[in-house]
Amino acid sequence: MKNSILNLIKRSASDPEAFEAIQSIFKLYEQLQFATNLNQVAVDIFDWLEREFDVKNLVFSLFDINKNEKLDVLSRGKDFFLDDDLSHYFIVNTHTNMNATVSFCASSVEHSNFLEENYNTIDSAFFIISTIVQNSILKKNFIESASLDSVTNVLTRQYMIENLSSYLKLSNNKQNEIYLLMIGIDRFKSVIDEFDYEVSDKILVQLARVIHSNINEFDLVGRLESDTFLVSILSNEDELQACEIAKKIIYDFSQVEVVVDENSGQTLKKSISIGFERFELNSSKTVNDAIKNADIALYEAKNKGRGQFFKFSQISTINNVELF
Repeated sequence: MKNSILNLIKRSASDPEAFEAIQSIFKLYEQLQFATNLNQVAVDIFDWLEREFDVKNLVFSLFDINKNEKLDVLSRGKDFFLDDDLSHYFIVNTHTNMNATVSFCASSVEHSNFLEENYNTIDSAFFIISTIVQNSILKKNFIESASLDSVTNVLTRQYMIENLSSYLKLSNNKQNEIYLLMIGIDRFKSVIDEFDYEVSDKILVQLARVIHSNINEFDLVGRLESDTFLVSILSNEDELQACEIAKKIIYDFSQVEVVVDENSGQTLKKSISIGFERFELNSSKTVNDAIKNADIALYEAKNKGRGQFFKFSQISTINNVELF
């Protein structure tokens, strides 16, 4: 795969078709950046193959090397067998226990020959997008094996904290740093006191939706306490962008109206505050240290008032208090 993309790049300097192929591959790569889950990745790959190479029959599957099991993620068009004369397949090596296989069947001998002629382009594309597929598989495994919070459907406190370190080691983070957002609902107890747990659950669900709408597939969300969420931004954002994401989450949630009485139409608006901490993967500081710092920053944010954002780096002197 690597040789295919290198050869394609060399040819693109003098070959217009090779240059167009490079453009097409990176358009696919950019599109996959917005995929929210592995199924969407598979759909986007199918759409690209259909658009560029008129592929109508496709199966995107995962093969578990350890269990020797195959799982079909997406199937489009007519059924076919891999040993059919018109079948083609590519293995996307994800460097995990699961590899992705993209197999498709040509509609005719001429179409099959056309696909063979464009083998290097397709092979190059799968090499370029392999890290995205890898991260989607890791996230899928992470979520499916985790104990999910029954109210918000985000990760539970225990699983997220216990497994975040190992997940970071597997993630493809080129900047070697992540950003932690500790998010708390301002005066959440007053909601429970004034209304009931059904209303408070609605607020939690809405907050989870707002968080997910502002982060991408590679970022993680867990519910640590009754009204506290931890977000780890694993994507390649710089610190300024990560701070802007946090502030947008604060703003977007402030615009949400939660219905508290269906009959009267009464609604409720709440605010959140966010504590922020940057964590370098190769530093002496542990993930738990960074989580504690983010929680301290949240405490400082709430002391400032409602709807506040506070970075741990803004604190000059901190008492050594065990928060976890």
